Amino acid sequence: MNDTAVIDMEDLRATVAEVLDIDEDLLTDEAHFTEDLDVDSLMALGVMVVLEKKYEVKLREEELKDITSLRRVHDLLAEKIRK
Repeated sequence: MNDTAVIDMEDLRATVAEVLDIDEDLLTDEAHFTEDLDVDSLMALGVMVVLEKKYEVKLREEELKDITSLRRVHDLLAEKIRK
C-alpha cells in the first residue's frame, strides 16, 4: 500500500466481522472485542494475520493488545500505512 491509501471503515468492518464470524451490525466502531464481542486471544490473532495480509503491514505481537475495537484497529492500520 502507498501513502495515499485510505482504509475504508466499512470494508474493514466486513473483513473483521467475517474473520470473527459475527454479524457486521454487532461490530460497531467502539464495541470492545473482548468485553462486548467475546473475542479471545486466538481470535484476535486471526484478525491480526488477515489484516497483515490484506493491508500489507506488519503488526508486532505487543500491538495485539491494542486491537480492542474496530476504531483502534482502523487507527493502528492507518498509522502503519502512513509509515
